[in-house]
Amino acid sequence: MRIHADRGDLPLDALCGFASRRNPKRPFLFVSRVLGRHLPAKPQDMRMVHRRLAAKLPPGLTGPVVTIGMAETAVALGHGVHEAWRGMTGRDDLLFIHSTRYRLASHRLLSTFEESHSHATGHLIHQPTDPADAELFFSCRTLVLVDDEASTGSTFVALAEACRQQMPSLSRIICVTITDWMGAERRGEIERAMPAPTDFVSLLEGRYCFTPSAAPPPEMPDVTGDGGAKDGLVPVNWGRLGVRRPRPLPEHVQAIRARSGERVLVLGTGEFVFPPFQLARRLSAQGADVRVQATTRSPILEGNDIKGVLEFTDSYGDGIPNFLYSVSLGQYERVLICYETPPETAQRQLIEALGAEPVFFNLETGS
Repeated sequence: MRIHADRGDLPLDALCGFASRRNPKRPFLFVSRVLGRHLPAKPQDMRMVHRRLAAKLPPGLTGPVVTIGMAETAVALGHGVHEAWRGMTGRDDLLFIHSTRYRLASHRLLSTFEESHSHATGHLIHQPTDPADAELFFSCRTLVLVDDEASTGSTFVALAEACRQQMPSLSRIICVTITDWMGAERRGEIERAMPAPTDFVSLLEGRYCFTPSAAPPPEMPDVTGDGGAKDGLVPVNWGRLGVRRPRPLPEHVQAIRARSGERVLVLGTGEFVFPPFQLARRLSAQGADVRVQATTRSPILEGNDIKGVLEFTDSYGDGIPNFLYSVSLGQYERVLICYETPPETAQRQLIEALGAEPVFFNLETGS
């Protein structure tokens, strides 16, 4: 692969590394160092990225403004950008929601779209729970779409088209990424394909040229899920049903303490990533040396920037493999694995492999 950075607010090496997917549809991966997903990231660095991207959004955007983070990789990124921009502007006509791979039978499904190159192509967007939030969604004038990186931009087009049917007043779209690899010509094609005038925001713009090897393509595991309703497993809305402000952390989570200098890893699970990030920020403020990561259904080969692969069953009842990368037993003094799902879904194999503590956010007391 050949890479050329055209513009960057931060150096390429500070933002991402590279890896190989177990996915013949797209065998390469720009693996972010500041996302808190596949590689460990300091919560301070994640917050810095959220604020830098939010600062690139014009303060006078016509509202209501709806920000959508794409599951699963950009859920925390989208939520963080929304929250940072809300803090900068003080506006109250802003809504965050993220796409999901999980069907909720008790909530109206607004739209679906496909991420054609993905390991799990189907995305769902459900109607916000609160009637006032639903009204913000339907009356959206500016749509902010957030993903960690853009290579072709096709997923942005698919998501915008899916939303347009529910947003008759949509007049502007902004595509936000940490790294943008589309190039000027492709960005022009994407803008012409969009249902409304479109701007692009990123911390780095560049181009790449990938030449596949002659080796047989890797076999991709089935990580699409069973399509069953997950209402009982995810009873609390942390973002997939629309939020204006982050939900407060439960008292038993706020009570977690860390020692000054303690090496702590806070792990999100699947789409449940922004509340663990909030916990990581709290522990960092206590003086701990904290890193953030998350489990994922994204299958990646070991090598390049991926140093070790753990595989285990997902926590959402799909019976599909999930993965954690570049983490080993003893690397941290303390590992907290954060769940939005009930205690019976805890990934015991992962917990034992890391000597970790499960933290169940949807319990009223205890962890």
